[in-house]
Amino acid sequence: MIYLDYNASVPLRPSAKEAMLSVLDSVGNASSPHTLGRKLRSSVEGARKDILAMTHAKRLVFTSGGTEANTLALSGLGSIPLLVSAIEHDSVLKGAPTPHIVPVTKEGLIDLEQLEILLSSFKSPGLLSLMLVNNETGVIQPIQKVAKIAHAKGWKIHTDASQALGHIPFSFEELGVDLMTLSSHKCGGPTGVGALLMKEDIQLKPLIPGGGQEFGMRSGTLSAPLILGFAAALKEALQDDPYALSKVQQRLEASLAQATIYGKNSPRISHVSCIGMQGVTAEFQVMAFDLKNIAVSAGSACSSGKMKTSHVLLAMGIPPEEAKCAIRISMGWKTTEADVDAFIQAWQEIYTTQNMKEAI
Repeated sequence: MIYLDYNASVPLRPSAKEAMLSVLDSVGNASSPHTLGRKLRSSVEGARKDILAMTHAKRLVFTSGGTEANTLALSGLGSIPLLVSAIEHDSVLKGAPTPHIVPVTKEGLIDLEQLEILLSSFKSPGLLSLMLVNNETGVIQPIQKVAKIAHAKGWKIHTDASQALGHIPFSFEELGVDLMTLSSHKCGGPTGVGALLMKEDIQLKPLIPGGGQEFGMRSGTLSAPLILGFAAALKEALQDDPYALSKVQQRLEASLAQATIYGKNSPRISHVSCIGMQGVTAEFQVMAFDLKNIAVSAGSACSSGKMKTSHVLLAMGIPPEEAKCAIRISMGWKTTEADVDAFIQAWQEIYTTQNMKEAI
């Protein structure tokens, strides 16, 4: 099976598997004061320091993944105004209590003019959430610029960097954000673990109260295997050339003359393409590719396997009939030229076959 759905989950990296196995048989609890507990704690804290160093941050809370980290960021500051972009992941759009929506342009970038108006429309400042890289189009948002605008008006800013992690270089400190979500399996680590980076002066009300782990912001026994796997995967991912797939992406998109590439005129990461096939629904395409042993997606994989018209494309002003015909191709560290060639051939075959049927 050819796997072209890296934005859903990146295949586990060898270093992550090795790191997990190194502590999988370890006995104890990382919060216990005895020798075994302290040994596990040392491993966890070593991984924490590594992740902080690699992301240029000073503080993080481990979570069960990106969804929990997003929800903690959005709810942890209490009852304050919330602004989120129209193209956020559902874990932000649905995780934010009564959010106000910031529109985007037809190219999938946040509308800075509307953002300024909205930020000034509230009596008191709040929290703005804007993802660093969109999970469907791969469009990179101008986070650094947006952070300056938000801070000038007294607002804090959160960014979901899950789809940027291990794919493009970035720095928590340089972006100037207050909170940042990371997800392990988006860079080749294990599922079930993520992190929320934050500035040192931020204290959040916990979603999960209990034993007081993670500075009192996220109680629960820490999983040493998952955390060590996360750190190891990120280290390996950052050794990859972030632009290695640029030429492959360009060749893929150039080979599909009949396709529409969404977000093409905006800054994008080089491993993701959102591709429209006119008149052929995404649901049909995903099944047709699957029959050809190629795994692609119709957008986010977080809808219990259901396919729905992309809210991201609708927010960009794409007509519903057109938006429902878009699929997402996402590549990664195991993708080969042969994989891309097979996809191009399959896409052309599906497109030609469906157009012939319509002509009859």
